[in-house]
Amino acid sequence: MIDDKFLHRLKRGDPLAQKQLYDQYAPKLFGIALRYAGSKEEAEDILQDAFVKIFRYIKSFENRGSFEGWLRKIVVNTAIGNYRRELRHKYQDDFDDIRESDILNYSEHDPDFTMDEILKAVQSLPKGYRTVFNLYAIEGYKHKEIAKILGIDESTSKSQYHRARKLLQKKLLELKNYRSKNG
Repeated sequence: MIDDKFLHRLKRGDPLAQKQLYDQYAPKLFGIALRYAGSKEEAEDILQDAFVKIFRYIKSFENRGSFEGWLRKIVVNTAIGNYRRELRHKYQDDFDDIRESDILNYSEHDPDFTMDEILKAVQSLPKGYRTVFNLYAIEGYKHKEIAKILGIDESTSKSQYHRARKLLQKKLLELKNYRSKNG
């Protein structure tokens, strides 16, 4: 729950309240945007668009439920909108051409990776894989919901998630092997 007085200031469009909200939540929301974006610049654009929506639609928030959850949902929906917009304007790569290698001796719980390395590996995924991976593995959506959100078949969601996982495993294994060879 957010303080009623502060919420009232936000709903009136008080610039100081907006700045306070931005300062408090931007770092956390930027982290969410980074998971969906292919670069820091793209994440910044998603975050900026999300805050425009937050300030535009703050009047609709009735202070029931989680305010942070409401903010997170706006960022995720903004990232999804960004994904859809790019699909309409950009040639979609044929992701089936990406070869998956056998991943041997890989543990998903390997503590050798920093959060930054994992984030970079996720960001390096093709946009479709990255979006499905984030929605399923991080946000907790079901494949049926993802299919509806993205306008794809449920089986496409499942296969893109599977391929995203395999590709992430491959990238992390390559990083691990590089480290072991180069100290």
